[in-house]
Amino acid sequence: MTKKVKKPWPTKDAMNQIYKLNLWGGSEFDFYSGSGSHDPDIINPFLDVLTAFLELHNRTLTVCDLGCGDFNIGKQLAQFTKKYIAVDIVESLIERNKQIHQADNLEFHCLDLAKDKLPKADCIILRQVLQHLSNLEIISLVKKLEHYKFIILTEHIPLAPFTPNKDIISGQGIRLKQNSGVNLLEAPFNLEVKKETLLDEYILNDKKGRIVTTLYKMF
Repeated sequence: MTKKVKKPWPTKDAMNQIYKLNLWGGSEFDFYSGSGSHDPDIINPFLDVLTAFLELHNRTLTVCDLGCGDFNIGKQLAQFTKKYIAVDIVESLIERNKQIHQADNLEFHCLDLAKDKLPKADCIILRQVLQHLSNLEIISLVKKLEHYKFIILTEHIPLAPFTPNKDIISGQGIRLKQNSGVNLLEAPFNLEVKKETLLDEYILNDKKGRIVTTLYKMF
C-alpha cells in the first residue's frame, strides 16, 4: 500500500475554504477578506500613507499586490501607479476580481506566492498575508523579494515584546495566540534590507495587538 504524502503547504485548500465558508465574514453571495480589509479605522491610515508614497514617485511604480483578497484595498491604490498587478491564490476570487475591477493599468493573476514565479515590479505590497503562512512558505517567498526595490509589509503583531516567527500551519489563524508575529529581518527569514521605515501603526480597539506597516528599501 502506497503511503499518502502529506502536502507541506496546504495554503490553497485553506484559503479556498475560508472564502467558501465565509470564515472572515461577509455573505455567501460574495467574497470578503475580513474587517482588516474593510474597517475604515484600519484601512484609511494605510491608504493615506500608501497613496503618499506612490504619489511621491509620481505614479511611475509598477506595484505587485501579493494576496490582494477581495481587492477593497487595491482598488483604491491602482490609480496612483503605472501598473498594478494583483495576485491571490484563490482562483475563483481572482476571476471575480477580473469581472468587477477593470482598468488599463490593472492585471490579476492567480499564483501561489511560495511556489510560483512572481511578476516583475518595482514595489511589493504584502498586507496581512505572511501572518497566515507557515515559516517554510515565508522562507520560499523571501528568496524572491530581493529583486524588488521596495517592499511594503503590513503585519498583525502583539502589543508587548514578543518572540518573532514562531511557526504555524497555514490557514485562518495567525501567530498572535503564541505571542508571536512575523519579523522578516529575524531568523529564520533574515531578509537583508538597505533601509527600514515605519509607515503606520494601528492599535486595535480590543487591545489584541497592533497592525504595523513597514517600508523596506532593498537597494
